[in-house]
Amino acid sequence: MKNLEKANEWFLRARSNMARIKAGKVSTDILYEDLCYDAQQAAEKALKALCIFHGIVFQRTHDIAYLLELLERGNVEIPAEVEKSKILTAYAVETRYPGDYTPVSEDDFKKAVKAAEIVFKWVEQSIKT
Repeated sequence: MKNLEKANEWFLRARSNMARIKAGKVSTDILYEDLCYDAQQAAEKALKALCIFHGIVFQRTHDIAYLLELLERGNVEIPAEVEKSKILTAYAVETRYPGDYTPVSEDDFKKAVKAAEIVFKWVEQSIKT
């Protein structure tokens, strides 16, 4: 039961990030880069919740591929559509700070939201069962 409580704490944080990306670009001051960071965070926190739920220990990371690999090693079957969320890792660091990167477009943002939603819904269903 302790794992479920801790997993739910992480999932609550993922839900918060999902709410922010669902609100979207409500102001011209909001950058798609920052919203995509929230999409990455939603997926990351949801996957960490699932790791905790299954008793899988993880190191501090923003790497979605690493978290998916840990889950696979823990005998959790990863749906192909969830595997696609690996693209979100780039939003955790590369676009989070000013620098040399291609600006994030509205289309990029929409793809990031879809990837985060897929992970979020999958984890939600996995923790409920």
